[in-house]
Amino acid sequence: MRFKILLSPTLAPSVIPINYQYPLSAAIYKVLHRADSDYAAFLHEKGYRAADSLKNFKLFTFSDLSVRFKLKGDRMHLHSHPELLVSFHLPAAAETFVKGLFLSEQLDIADRKSKASFRIDLVNALPDPFSGSAADELLSIKVAAASACVAGVKDSKGNYDFISPEDARFPWVVQHNWEEKLKSIGIYEAGDVLRVKVLPVQTAPKSRLITIKAFTNSQTRIKGFTHFGMELTAKRKYLELIYNSGAGVYNALGMGLLNFRKQL
Repeated sequence: MRFKILLSPTLAPSVIPINYQYPLSAAIYKVLHRADSDYAAFLHEKGYRAADSLKNFKLFTFSDLSVRFKLKGDRMHLHSHPELLVSFHLPAAAETFVKGLFLSEQLDIADRKSKASFRIDLVNALPDPFSGSAADELLSIKVAAASACVAGVKDSKGNYDFISPEDARFPWVVQHNWEEKLKSIGIYEAGDVLRVKVLPVQTAPKSRLITIKAFTNSQTRIKGFTHFGMELTAKRKYLELIYNSGAGVYNALGMGLLNFRKQL
């Protein structure tokens, strides 16, 4: 399920870091924790895990902020009310519950250099794009990366080498991650069709370098890509998971949100 959220600054001017993904993720966790500490703790500390894997998955993601701003150094000075999409892989029956978690809450986006506070004024549940299809119906959909999609191949030290959608390994990496997420909630049936195809575009995908945990000893950088599309083929219930939780890795940091594809 996916929600469109409108934020209103509580003080002016509103200044946030250009690398706002980690602070925004932390702010979303805080909202969840204030409303439902058990659910927030589960997402933050455990997540979903397949029986034969050490990987944990949060199964939620969010978009980049849609906002007018002026960039000054590594700070974004905001000139409009930000909007964002937040997406969870949860049963439809949880829609009212999740919507209620966010309504009238405060959300702070801060690092060691600046802090901006926002009131959540509006939470709209978006229509289910898969309505009308049976759970086991085989579908093919075309999607575009609405936030940076991060795919990586681990090196000998266990660190990711981030790869572009133009890399021949990219579809396999996204597909493997997708399969692991499906296994973590116990719905994947071995041998089922699960296919990822990168669609051709007129210009090369755009890379984006994002700093995580800036100004701390744990600071790291990840690289994702936008301005490209994919064709995904699978059962509806499998497509719902990748649409709701994101493609690739670092989804809980706002990476890999997918929209149904428009012209790129």
